Amino acid sequence: MGNLKNAWREIARYPSAIIGMLLILGLIALAFYAVIKIPYAEAIRLWRGGEEIWGEYPRNAQPSWTNLFSRTKRPPTIVLRSQDAATLKTVEALTEDSKDVTISFAFDFPYDAFPAEISVFFQANYEEKTPYASMSWYTPDGREIRLGQISVRRAETYRLALDERLVRRLNGVLPQQALFADPVSVTPVPLKGRYELVIRAHTFEATSDLDAKVVIYGQVHGLAGTDHRRRDLMVALLWGTPIALSFGLLAALGSSLTTMLIAACGVWFGGWVDQLIQRITEVVMVLPFLPILIMVGTFYSRSIWNMLLVVIGLSIFGGAIKTYRAIFLQVKEAPYIEAARAYGAPNWRIIVQYLVPRIVPILIPGLISGIPTFVFLEASLALLGLGDPVLPTWGKVIDEARSQGALYNAQYYWMLEPAVLLMVSGLAFAMVGFALDRIFNPRLREV
Repeated sequence: MGNLKNAWREIARYPSAIIGMLLILGLIALAFYAVIKIPYAEAIRLWRGGEEIWGEYPRNAQPSWTNLFSRTKRPPTIVLRSQDAATLKTVEALTEDSKDVTISFAFDFPYDAFPAEISVFFQANYEEKTPYASMSWYTPDGREIRLGQISVRRAETYRLALDERLVRRLNGVLPQQALFADPVSVTPVPLKGRYELVIRAHTFEATSDLDAKVVIYGQVHGLAGTDHRRRDLMVALLWGTPIALSFGLLAALGSSLTTMLIAACGVWFGGWVDQLIQRITEVVMVLPFLPILIMVGTFYSRSIWNMLLVVIGLSIFGGAIKTYRAIFLQVKEAPYIEAARAYGAPNWRIIVQYLVPRIVPILIPGLISGIPTFVFLEASLALLGLGDPVLPTWGKVIDEARSQGALYNAQYYWMLEPAVLLMVSGLAFAMVGFALDRIFNPRLREV
């Protein structure tokens, strides 16, 4: 307990260490929140999902909080369903086999920018004869604009921007702009007020029915925005945290502990064991680390856990073995080692209980500082197109943002959000590692 208090007292002398530890605790809390909020299987399902999952999300939408820093109030996504209480749906029977279904969607639009898209999703229930639907758009100033007329199948999607006849009637202007534009304004600006979309459908069977969902896609969405596949980037940012921390921690811990143990065995047993370890180390040190990982990802597997095993395997026989060997050669000649050998302590007991503990104070700072190295390595592999094809990671988000030209399209959030998380994680572990190095290394202590 006294040693623990002394350690905390030493750490408290370095404000950078306190800040770094707070950042690390924040990342750990975020990782636990991600695992609890979105289970592993659900995260993979969401990230690999298509229109069936993300159909109501806008494409390439900026985070909602960006509206706080903009004079232009951009619209969020508006979703209207015929099953909602605020939606007026009436059914009028005409004959035994036919009826008219009218659905009225009314909503307020107080925003300064136009929507990104407008789509209508139909769900029809019939046996043989498909319902026929027509749509009309009513503006706040009393104008009526005829939209499309379609024969509705069981699951039909009507995207206004893809209706060429509607675009021609709107003089070549995209519907999401023409339907909301103020007709008296010289420059295209939205007309604020209450809009209404009315669907009038005619069914030809007694049991036939029709429901609809209107999605007016906005320009902002959520805390992190969306990507080119409508996916909420918050899923990748949240789940990228436990993946990055676990990859970095396991790689740093596995390579550091194994390297230290191998160096201790080589020093203690000496002879051909030490010579073999040193020759293997010299061979591995000249091997190109990153090209080997690229070959593994290209020809074998891009699974992040297979990459982790390769990273640990290549890091075990690194330059750290020679550093640990030099220290162990000094510790081996210490009097307490001679005493342990004199009373007959076995070799493995001397290695584990006498040699290794002496180097732990040097190991800990290197271990902490090495975690962000492997975190950035995983992101670098993803940026090279060798990221795990299943898991959502920070590096994968950056790679997709780069390939889709996010910076050229002013979609800075897409690349900056994961990049900031990477920099925060690297900074946090570096601050703690440097402080611990000063504490455990007598040569670096301040007088």
